[in-house]
Amino acid sequence: MRRALHPATAPALSAVRLIDRRTGRAHRINGTPLVLFTRNPAEAAAELLQGRDPRHWEARVDPILAGAAR
Repeated sequence: MRRALHPATAPALSAVRLIDRRTGRAHRINGTPLVLFTRNPAEAAAELLQGRDPRHWEARVDPILAGAAR
């Protein structure tokens, strides 16, 4: 049985983007920027960078503040 995490102990939500170092722009798929929303940004960044040349790509992590959508 899964238990709900108390908001104070839940990992923060983050947006992880794949950035082309040559242009400074986010990687796009069919014109839409690729963004992963996750509570484990290190894992998401590792997946995005897997098999890519680190000289050309970086993963950018932006925390999403709770209640910011209000």
